[in-house]
Amino acid sequence: MLRKLGGFLLDILQTIVFAISIFLFIYLLVLQPHKIKGASMEPNYPDGEFLLTDKVTYKFNEPERGDVIVFKAPPTYEDEFIKRIIGLPGDRVSIESGKVHINGKTLNELYLDAQLITSGGSFLSEGEKIVVPKDQFLVLGDNRPYSSDSRAWGFVSKDKITGRAWFIYWPPPNVGLVEEIIYTFGES
Repeated sequence: MLRKLGGFLLDILQTIVFAISIFLFIYLLVLQPHKIKGASMEPNYPDGEFLLTDKVTYKFNEPERGDVIVFKAPPTYEDEFIKRIIGLPGDRVSIESGKVHINGKTLNELYLDAQLITSGGSFLSEGEKIVVPKDQFLVLGDNRPYSSDSRAWGFVSKDKITGRAWFIYWPPPNVGLVEEIIYTFGES
């Protein structure tokens, strides 16, 4: 009887260790939960929303324009921010007449309110043209008036990106995959 009980407890312990190992593998290497803190990505990603970040994609592929990323934020690189990639390496970026311009063309951002005005900041001021360096990205929040982003503190290097927003899991009405953005460009 004691031997059966010992075997049963050993089976339970092995199952628990196995489950914890799988959880840690997924958490450390594949997916990580994040909570949206603040209004910088509203209304698309509201304060308090929870999402899973894919930590694998950028090990095999380059980040793309429109990707919503989580990264270690300057200047201390201790806090994690969530923003949208707007400028890719080699892009000439400017803000003119309240709109973002990439390589001389107006970036059509259909996920933003049509009345939203994008203003310049201390790093990227109105009318200034900057080129995004190699392995760097220009990121902006969707709620531009309330976002601390590349306009204020500069580029995000690829090695500071911790993942790509992949799946929203809370609150229930918002559950689903993060929408992939396909951009079009207007005339300057």
